[in-house]
Amino acid sequence: MSRGWARSVQSKDRMDIWEPSYVKLLHSGELARRAAEAYAHLSECDVCPWVCKVNRRAGERGFCRVGELAGVASYGPHLGEESVLRGWRGSGTIFFTGCNLKCKFCQNYEISQLDEGDPVEPKRLAAIMLELQEMGCHNINFVSPSHVVPQILMAVLIAAQAGLRLPLVYNSGGYDSLTMLRILDGVIDIYMPDMKYADAQIARRYSGVANYPQVNQAAVREMHRQVGDLVVDENGLARRGLLVRHLILPENLAGTERIIEFLAREISPHTYLNLMDQYRPAYKACEYPELSRRITRAEWEQAVAWARKAGLYRLDGL
Repeated sequence: MSRGWARSVQSKDRMDIWEPSYVKLLHSGELARRAAEAYAHLSECDVCPWVCKVNRRAGERGFCRVGELAGVASYGPHLGEESVLRGWRGSGTIFFTGCNLKCKFCQNYEISQLDEGDPVEPKRLAAIMLELQEMGCHNINFVSPSHVVPQILMAVLIAAQAGLRLPLVYNSGGYDSLTMLRILDGVIDIYMPDMKYADAQIARRYSGVANYPQVNQAAVREMHRQVGDLVVDENGLARRGLLVRHLILPENLAGTERIIEFLAREISPHTYLNLMDQYRPAYKACEYPELSRRITRAEWEQAVAWARKAGLYRLDGL
C-alpha cells in the first residue's frame, strides 16, 4: 500500500482560503439549529450512552457529574499530541472536567474522576477557543467531550460568529452517543476516538461499562462515515478525517489484535492509527496486579506486527 495515499489537499497558494466544515453550517443557520437541538437534550439527558435522563439544566447530575455548564480544567497549546495535530505551534487543547468512563488506570484522573476544573458559560468557552486561535494553534482540540457536546456546540456557534476558523478535533474516550454524533455531522473536522477494549467483560472490569465495544465500534463507524480517512496537507497538518488511538495494555488486556482487525476490515485499511505505548500504572491500577506494570518491548512489537499484518500502514510515528 502506498504511503503516498496520505495526500496533500492544499497547495500553499490555497491554504488561506480553506475553511472548516462548520462555517458553511454557520452561514446557513444550521449551526444555530444544531446547537439548540443538542442543548434540549440536557433537560432529560441522553447526551452519552448512559442515558441518565436527569435534568441537567435544572442542576441534576448523572454519571458524568456535570450539570448544565461544562467544566474546564485547563487549556493551551499542546505539543505532545500526534504530529499531524501539534504541528509547530501546538494543538489548542481544552480539557473538560468529568468523564463518562471510570478507567482504573486513567492518567488524567484528577480531571476525569476527581472533577478538577471550573464551570464555564458558553461565552467563556467560546472566548477560550478564540484565544487559542490568537495564540496560533493549528486546531481546537476538545479533550473528553462526550458528556458536554451541547455546551461545546453552543460555544462553537458563538466563537464562529466571532471569527473562529480552526479545524475542530473531537478527542474522546470512544464511548459516544450516536444521537450526538449525528448532530455533530458537518461540525467536527477531525474525530480522534480511543478504541480501548475489544472485550465487554474487560471493559466492565477496568472502565465500568460492559457495552463499551459495541458502542465504541458503532461510534467509530459513524465518525468515519462523516469525515472519512484522515487527510493531511502539504505541511503535515490534519485537515479532516478519522484518527484512532489505541492504548496497549499489559497481557493484551485491551484486545489489540481484534481492534486492529476491526479497523482494517470494517473501517478502512487507510485508517490513521496511533498505537500508544505509554501505558503506566496510574490512579487505581496498582489494585489490579495485571495492570501494575508497564508494557514490554515485546508487547509493543507484537502490536505493531499485528497492524502491519492487517494492512494498516498509517501508524503514527512509524
